[in-house]
Amino acid sequence: MALIAKRSEGGGAERLRSPRHVAIIMDGNGRWAKERGLPRTLGHRQGVEAVRQAVRTAIELNITYLTIFSFSSENWKRPIEEIDDLMGLMKRFIRRDLAELHKAGVRIRVIGERQHVDSELTSLIDEAVNLTQQNDRLILIIAFNYGSRGEIARAARRLASQVANGELEASAITVEVMANAMDTSGIPDPDLLIRTSGEMRLSNFLLWQTAYSEFVFLDCYWPDFDKAAFEGAIEEFHARERRFGGLTQRSTA
Repeated sequence: MALIAKRSEGGGAERLRSPRHVAIIMDGNGRWAKERGLPRTLGHRQGVEAVRQAVRTAIELNITYLTIFSFSSENWKRPIEEIDDLMGLMKRFIRRDLAELHKAGVRIRVIGERQHVDSELTSLIDEAVNLTQQNDRLILIIAFNYGSRGEIARAARRLASQVANGELEASAITVEVMANAMDTSGIPDPDLLIRTSGEMRLSNFLLWQTAYSEFVFLDCYWPDFDKAAFEGAIEEFHARERRFGGLTQRSTA
């Protein structure tokens, strides 16, 4: 794993390992634009630039998994013009960045529902997933049209169907079986969850998976999230004591 430098109290440099899996709630695009007298759409577009920077930083720091909350299942409540712009940004991101991501060894995985998503975008998503499926430099999980309560309900329905069909005993449903029925099956739980914009809530994001994650809430808006902010969040992560229900241990993920 990559090491980042942190200045110790004695003036020396302490080397910290990067967490294996970082999840990010990318919040504040609209407010970033509003404070500058710009339309919200420009805030979202600047937010895409921050995504590119976050991916580059994750690669530099040898983070294995990076999950970003791209579009919530609740975001359909926004004005249609803003929704159309967000969908367009997703399409442009795939078209513009797919070749570079593939060359860099990034594997793309998309979690969430396909409902309401137009066929052009779903085709682009499938193209990105299929092209990069053998890559292992960084696993980029994009939570798109995603809501954690919906994910948990889908997992419960899958298992209930297996029980009804005689494929699974109800008594055999363990925490591990439930986890494998989630959209994130095969992906380790996040060690660190970062949310920008100063808000301090999960907003229906990875409710099951973040049971023991460390949360770092940053005051900066997402378009201002840069490498220094990313590394600062990792430093904060390493300052925590992670118990997992047992004795104290330092964050060494």
